[in-house]
Amino acid sequence: MQRFTISFSLVFLLSFVGLAVAQDKKGAKAYPPKLEGAAVETYKTIDGTKLNLYVYNPAGHKPTDKRPAIVFFFGGGWTNGSPGQFEQHCKHLAERGMVAITADYRVGSRNQVKAVECVKDAKSAIRYVRQNAGRLGVDPNRIAAGGGSAGGHLAAAIALIKEFDESTEDPSISSVPNALALFNPAVVLAPAEGLKSIDEERVSSLKERMGVEPKALSPLHHVKAGAPPTIIFHGKADTTVPYVTVELFTKAMTDAGNKCTLVGYEGQAHGFFNYGRGNGNEYYNKTVAALDDFLAGLGYIEADKK
Repeated sequence: MQRFTISFSLVFLLSFVGLAVAQDKKGAKAYPPKLEGAAVETYKTIDGTKLNLYVYNPAGHKPTDKRPAIVFFFGGGWTNGSPGQFEQHCKHLAERGMVAITADYRVGSRNQVKAVECVKDAKSAIRYVRQNAGRLGVDPNRIAAGGGSAGGHLAAAIALIKEFDESTEDPSISSVPNALALFNPAVVLAPAEGLKSIDEERVSSLKERMGVEPKALSPLHHVKAGAPPTIIFHGKADTTVPYVTVELFTKAMTDAGNKCTLVGYEGQAHGFFNYGRGNGNEYYNKTVAALDDFLAGLGYIEADKK
């Protein structure tokens, strides 16, 4: 891979502060959202806040089924956002035979939490689905995690970082997903080889937003063998989460012997994949088609016969 050196000021993370990207604007207007066709499960109650899963089941789904599942986490810089961002992804994958879930989690604007608490919630969500797999009609060994931007970070973090499980939960029930589908994810949160160092002021700012040392929550810095198979969708013109960061992450994953596929889209900026963005949902459709191929390759859905 070509070596890149960029001024790694983490502009992409700091800009999240002013990025009111409840990337699905419809879902951001009312909170908590009401998502048509979804069954609602409360997976966690903490500090008086109920955190919900919005579950889309395939037609004719029964609790005795053992369907593959996917849990999506919305973007918004760990500060904003809504589960509605992945409503259409869930409806599509439910039609393809999966139990598709879009998850709520605490964020800074609503709950005054740091990113580390978001990671804890994401771990809780996966653990809840696995613990209740029999009742939900889910195969506990085929639970994928997906997400966009900060939500992509959460999906990658829970797959790679051992720490930050809730102390009240049963650690014998794994919170690690079996596959990852990441959309313009923030996967590099600390200095790394090939990137220039971050100046002290910005390191301090990032640490304040994370709630822990940034390296502790940086997926790149926790890559190891045995990580779940991963696909990444990323715009090559993304200035919020620079493309070089996912290239470095992909290389680290493959160097460790993991399956990690990066699909880059020329000229596309941050959030390009969202439903309702662009002409005729061009890149939503393209990324969903590639996601289908990835999931079919894992045996989670049947291949699309075109």
